[in-house]
Amino acid sequence: MTESGRRLVLAFDFGTRRIGVAVGNEMLNSARELAPLTARDGIPDWDLVTRLVEEWQPDLFVVGLPLNMDGTESAMSLRARKFGNRLHGRFGKPCEMVDERGSTQEAKQIARAAGHRGNYREESVDGIAAVLILEGWFAHQEGLPGGRISH
Repeated sequence: MTESGRRLVLAFDFGTRRIGVAVGNEMLNSARELAPLTARDGIPDWDLVTRLVEEWQPDLFVVGLPLNMDGTESAMSLRARKFGNRLHGRFGKPCEMVDERGSTQEAKQIARAAGHRGNYREESVDGIAAVLILEGWFAHQEGLPGGRISH
């Protein structure tokens, strides 16, 4: 396992129709979005996930945890946790869950500022949300505000 501070991380914004994906380098604290994965009722094409893992060779997975605004878990939280557990089980890499409250709204604001026309089904913001989730994880590692880890 690569030492902490030097890891390559794949992050996911779990959804039932699409799963946003971002890749980041912990040493540089940089993240970039990748093409989202399509999902059927929250289940991705695991062959595509395997190709992503083989291509990027991540040391760690980070999955957004969609908590209610009061911090409690929802049905989607349980599904996101299940997805994270499956990533860990299939690929044997650690998976951390990150509080993602507000990431989709922030992703939509970023997209609108960049000229997005508002049809989020056609032009998803899932990748932007995955970047925000990963950036939040990086901030937590650095002890900066904005990093929210949920176990």
